[in-house]
Amino acid sequence: MSVRVLLVDDQPLIRTGLRVLLETEDGYAVAGEAGDGDDAVRQVREHRPDIVLMDVRMPGTDGLDALEAITADPALSGTRVIVLTTFDLDEYVYRALRSGASGFLLKDTDPASLLRAIDLVHAGEALLAPSVTRRLITEFARRPPVPPGPAHARLAVLTAREREVLGLVGRGYTNGEIASELVISPATARTHVGRLLTKLDARDRVQLVVLAHETGLVPARYP
Repeated sequence: MSVRVLLVDDQPLIRTGLRVLLETEDGYAVAGEAGDGDDAVRQVREHRPDIVLMDVRMPGTDGLDALEAITADPALSGTRVIVLTTFDLDEYVYRALRSGASGFLLKDTDPASLLRAIDLVHAGEALLAPSVTRRLITEFARRPPVPPGPAHARLAVLTAREREVLGLVGRGYTNGEIASELVISPATARTHVGRLLTKLDARDRVQLVVLAHETGLVPARYP
């Protein structure tokens, strides 16, 4: 079954390029196109795509407002949003991550990497451009240690192994890499990640990444 993708960008030329890329590759289908945030939310509710490729800066309702509307609607929990933009400014990165984006890529990403990103997010993985990951780590490195509070309290429901897995998710490890690091099977790694999502009421792996950093499970600087 094809991965159904909604294209959201205020530039028709960008949408056309993305449509041609997806329609010439097996395994993908374009669910629709939108040129602003309001239309994006409407089309997500109508078509229920698997993935939304969401631009940030658009006239009217921008991509981040549309992202928040989509991720706040329980009926749309099956849709994942990849923010695709020319801007990697901190204000966009952190708001997108905290608002429930499942991935964040820059528009200079090559076609093969974009297709791989769609596949990864559709499979439940987190996807961040390397520059975004560096910014995330740098941001938390600048902050003082987080005192015990609501974020830390959420970890109380986790076992020691689940905390270990959460720390690896926070470092950007895939399920396969977690399995290799902990000498467990990939199926067991997937089970641990699934339990983390359920216990922590997280929408997807990106929210686990942010929580791991916020609670100090990922050191400010690690090898």
